[in-house]
Amino acid sequence: MAVPPSRRVALRRRAAAVLLLLGAVAYTAWVLELVFATGIDPVRAYVSELAAADQPLGGLFRATDLVAGLLVLAGALSALITLERRPWTTAGWAALALFGAATALDSRLPLSCAPTSDPACAARETAGLVAATHTAHAISSSLAMTGALAALILLTFAARRYGHWPRLARLGPPLVLAELAATLWTLASAAAFTAGRGTWALGAGQRLQVLLVALYLALLAGCVARPAGHKEVRKPKPEARP
Repeated sequence: MAVPPSRRVALRRRAAAVLLLLGAVAYTAWVLELVFATGIDPVRAYVSELAAADQPLGGLFRATDLVAGLLVLAGALSALITLERRPWTTAGWAALALFGAATALDSRLPLSCAPTSDPACAARETAGLVAATHTAHAISSSLAMTGALAALILLTFAARRYGHWPRLARLGPPLVLAELAATLWTLASAAAFTAGRGTWALGAGQRLQVLLVALYLALLAGCVARPAGHKEVRKPKPEARP
């Protein structure tokens, strides 16, 4: 028996939602540092230092980054193909696909050592004596976060403009503002570290930054899983007794 077109669309939509949700879970694999002894200070160190080539668990974190990037890329492309195409939504999915692709690429360009945790590594990095992957990693990381920020802003704007994702329209703006604040914190801390003025809790800022992206992906997955035109039903509040 042939599957009705509406059923096929529903299955593809749910597949896109599952891919995005799994991508969000994989993107938070860095929380495993709370379980395993990594030797990396989560308050001071870049998240990417967990995946550095000289770290004992580097292979694990590189693998989870690769999986996260590929899942988000597949989810974004699936949503782009399946869901209704409107200018702001299309731009948002394209930005999210960029985030996924850059995150996957990022995992293939690891740091050779952990600069905030290893003074010798920091000295070599300052002198330009580290592997070229440090520069390439910085570029791919920048592309990933640019794509993530653009996707958050564009898809939230689309939700508010077109009215197809009420929950995203309501919860998206505070998440976007929080992400922008975390990004500014991370950039300021990175600049301070580069200038030799300490880390300014660089690790905490960046971990908040990536956590908010993961939360947004999970929220987006829930919205995508709902059929177009779905209206959220709220239970009426009980009337106050005199």
